[in-house]
Amino acid sequence: MRIAIPYEDGVVCQHFGKAPQFKIFDVQPQGVVESVVIDSEASGHEALAEFLAAQGVQAVICGGIGQGALVSLAQSGIDVLPGVTGNPDEVIEALIAGTLQPEGTGGCGCGCGGHHEEHAGGCGCGGHGHEEHGGSCGCGCH
Repeated sequence: MRIAIPYEDGVVCQHFGKAPQFKIFDVQPQGVVESVVIDSEASGHEALAEFLAAQGVQAVICGGIGQGALVSLAQSGIDVLPGVTGNPDEVIEALIAGTLQPEGTGGCGCGCGGHHEEHAGGCGCGGHGHEEHGGSCGCGCH
């Protein structure tokens, strides 16, 4: 299985759509076969999903991720496990060992707990107004 983790400064980037790089792991039942860090060559939900699909990625483990990115990844056949923090190598080892414990719902990743005063009222999910989402964008911060 090929798994991508949004990567920044040696840790899981907490804003999927703004990740400067992805660390991609080729994983088999016995463990990691290979890993590589690649620059993100796309921006926007659909472009990132297409970029990762072109890399052969089958799953994404990430911190914060918005509803638009979740939909785009699902449409590309990529599974998502949000709400993860820490060192990507340790995250993959925990996944293989069956001990990976996501820390939340994978909302905006800002750690604000839904209180957006420090973000001037927005979590960055792009869904504000939320009318098109039936009152909630699904980013986990509302």
